[in-house]
Amino acid sequence: MRALAATDHHINDLLFKRWCASRFNPVRRKQFHLYGRQLRFPFLLCCALCVFTFPANSQILQEETLSGPDSHETGQGPHGHLFGNWGGERTHLLERGVRFDFQYVSDSLWNLKSEQKERFASWNRFRGTVDIDFGTLIGQKGLYFHATALWQGGGNLGAYLGLLTSPSGMSSANTCRLDSWWFEKRWLDERITARVGQFAGQDFYGTQHYGASFIFEPMGYALGNLFTTLESFDPPSTPAMEIRVLPLHNLYVKSMVMAAVRSPFSQNPTGLVPQFNGTPMSVSEIGFTPGKKASSVWAFDNVESRKGYSGLYQFGASYNPGKFTSSTSATLRPGNYLLYWMASQALWRVDPKGAKGLDATLAYDWSPPSINRNNRELTAGLRFNEPLPLNFHHTMSLGYVRNMLSPQFFPPGRLTKAEQAVEFNTLLDVLPMLLLQPVIQYYANVGGGTNRAVVFGFRTKVEF
Repeated sequence: MRALAATDHHINDLLFKRWCASRFNPVRRKQFHLYGRQLRFPFLLCCALCVFTFPANSQILQEETLSGPDSHETGQGPHGHLFGNWGGERTHLLERGVRFDFQYVSDSLWNLKSEQKERFASWNRFRGTVDIDFGTLIGQKGLYFHATALWQGGGNLGAYLGLLTSPSGMSSANTCRLDSWWFEKRWLDERITARVGQFAGQDFYGTQHYGASFIFEPMGYALGNLFTTLESFDPPSTPAMEIRVLPLHNLYVKSMVMAAVRSPFSQNPTGLVPQFNGTPMSVSEIGFTPGKKASSVWAFDNVESRKGYSGLYQFGASYNPGKFTSSTSATLRPGNYLLYWMASQALWRVDPKGAKGLDATLAYDWSPPSINRNNRELTAGLRFNEPLPLNFHHTMSLGYVRNMLSPQFFPPGRLTKAEQAVEFNTLLDVLPMLLLQPVIQYYANVGGGTNRAVVFGFRTKVEF
């Protein structure tokens, strides 16, 4: 539900006006700048630590650094790009620790049935990314760099239909900008990792582990109501720093501090210069990874990482100390938080060491109903890897989303209904550089009302 930040209909009009009032209040603005000054010193200090601390063991850069629809379901290999291997230069750069990635992703969707007239909406995204392993490049072991920029735009079908569950995990606002960048340092065989730069909380916290296998937002990217605490999302990422520790072989603990802003697209339109003008907020997570070493499990899975009976169980919490309005009073009150629980598990494998089989995922979050209109969300899904006798990678996925609204934001006596959504899609990796994903979605109680909608379409992804 990243479109919450870009379109008015996703939030209660009164609450939005109160938010705006608090955002532009001169006293409040001064507090934001004070918060920014407090955040600037530890941000720069962490940058220095990442670059100048002692060396650590390095591994070949393999893990996924992109999120949701941009993440890679399979490894590209020598023939996985439309423009080929650049005469061998791409392989040469990769051997030196430099990886470039250029891709196009499009969601083309139609509302076959709804209260509104039928409409075609296409959301398009071009993204360029560079990842550098300085251990391979210059011998500075354990030090990495990542940067990604994009152009995106098109029609937002979720906004047109008034949905809480966006049909596309990409749609938000039209923009061309630097999305995120960071330096990362790893120590002690990757048991301790520090990251600092400009990146989004929702890329790593409350993120759906099977995100690439779904298209509608709460399952194709991250839990849809994480923005209630102003947790940042991509592409309007904000300054942030993170520490990740592995106390046990199958256990990790990580925490992140980021700048939380109410208007993420307008506060830094290009993303080129970090803006320290938000409230520093924190988000933390603890994860258990049965079947896998915790250092090898990242936010999103792929064909390689889902081999065997692996799983990921997460509990996380975000807290924003800034001031928010409640459902019953215009007086600002300090603090807002959200709790989430997530589980992703391989249920059955044809070969215990392979990836073919059935996976399941379940997630739930909760935030105070007096502050947050969309205060609860439940997601559940099944994924069948390689169900058909085809000679290319494919999956079939079934997802369910339930968005629950707080009755405190509605007049007394008004019955509020939970919006429910179901999706079925088939992911077809028809060529090494081309992925197609036809989908059909059904929505009941649109926007908490009584209307229904049916959406059909497909996702196209091209690797250049």
